[in-house]
Amino acid sequence: MPSYLIAHDLGTSGDKATLFTTDGQLVKSVTYTYDTHFFNSTWAEQNPQTWWQALCENNRILLKDIDAKQVAGVAFSGQMMGCVVVDKNGTPLRPAIIWADQRSQSQEAYLRSKMDETEFYHITGHKISASYSIEKLMWIRDNEPEIYRQIYKMLQPKDYLIYRLTGSFVTDFSDASGTNCLDLNRLEWSDKILQIANIDKDLLTPVLPSTHVAGEITPSIAAECGLAVGTPIIIGGGDGVCAAVGAGSVRSGDTFNYLGSSSWVALTSDTPIYDPQLRTYNWAHLVPGKYSPNGTMQAAGNSYHFIKKTLCKDLELIAKQQGGSAYRLMDNEIAASPVGANALLYLPYILGERSPRWNSEARGAFIGLKMEHTRGDMLRACVEGILMNLCVILDVFRKEMDITSINVIGGLAKGDPVRHALADIYGVKANRLNWLDEATSMGAAVAAGVGAGVLADFTAIDKFIQVDDVIEPNWENHKKYNELKAIFDESYFALLNTYHNLAKF
Repeated sequence: MPSYLIAHDLGTSGDKATLFTTDGQLVKSVTYTYDTHFFNSTWAEQNPQTWWQALCENNRILLKDIDAKQVAGVAFSGQMMGCVVVDKNGTPLRPAIIWADQRSQSQEAYLRSKMDETEFYHITGHKISASYSIEKLMWIRDNEPEIYRQIYKMLQPKDYLIYRLTGSFVTDFSDASGTNCLDLNRLEWSDKILQIANIDKDLLTPVLPSTHVAGEITPSIAAECGLAVGTPIIIGGGDGVCAAVGAGSVRSGDTFNYLGSSSWVALTSDTPIYDPQLRTYNWAHLVPGKYSPNGTMQAAGNSYHFIKKTLCKDLELIAKQQGGSAYRLMDNEIAASPVGANALLYLPYILGERSPRWNSEARGAFIGLKMEHTRGDMLRACVEGILMNLCVILDVFRKEMDITSINVIGGLAKGDPVRHALADIYGVKANRLNWLDEATSMGAAVAAGVGAGVLADFTAIDKFIQVDDVIEPNWENHKKYNELKAIFDESYFALLNTYHNLAKF
């Protein structure tokens, strides 16, 4: 029986390809980096051909000294909310508009003028936003009509690679739920939204489960991409939802927190969770019949890195001299500061904010600075501000589900003081997993295994991951943080006019 699985995590900065055994062991991982063209202030594009080059090169590196015939299946985790338009031959008609692109503001405004946002939210699980695919396709129609007339299909980034490998135009439920035009309750394209958007449904692909086998590698493609003839290609899913599987969130109630540059709290549920204030949103899960309610903030690790770059240059130098990590030295200073950072607050909105505030004008701030504050206080306040912001998201989900334990992954989860603060602020057990940076790849690998028939179901993730340590909440600290969270929220709302006036300055 074939004994390997390949996952391609097609991200914003590169394709991370990972080779796993079917019993969950990580064998090899390699990343091919590529560029993003940022221009016109809010535009962001990539060349789909570079994704193909990345895939082929990464396959060859992964399979060096490995019999390619031993690969049971290949699946994808892909950047979501993109817009790749191709002709009948699958040839891209223009560069891909990726998730970070915000050019379609007028198309967003048009949808808002034609449809109640609460109704839209209950259909799609998402707010109306220029971030999503359908608004980007509308922009091409309105601004590049000669290209629009040639479009045969709109694809997501990973789905373009699936076409190159198999000749099939398909997508999965999770990526489709990032287009702003999937009816999340029916798991089919929304006729109402497409009619209002004036988009022909024929431009969209069939929507299928993440474990669907899109096709097999043919001899001509095998020679180019490095895979063996007949290797099954499984669709996989969007990166955020693949991360849910890789973080062990595959059963109803399983909750995880990714602490990276951006950060999100998500869980697995049997139904979407709709917030009356529209602060959170919902993906279709990789696991059949499940959903992944989610809330993503913009600047978690980004905030921490900003403080490191601005205030901790001496620690970076010391770490370099000692051969250690500046982040571990920062941990020591955080640990020396008390709960509440000596009454110092940090608002983590240095990149505006998505969930839970949905305010692009919001800005970061330290509030309560005094002469006696130390750098350690500022570092602790930064961590506490990030976590209190994420706790707003968690509290939305707690209204629907009892959450007492959370799996923690991502670079920020490496610091003990961060995980202690997380447990105390959330009031949950904080479980650090053994793999902090491989969740998306593991999720795609499990989808490949289930689709290829070598793994029974998504609970097979239990073979891939384990809990390295558990931190219990300190309930006295939790009580203090509940008082501080109220001041944190009060501070954000008190500054709304200030944010707006600074944005005009």
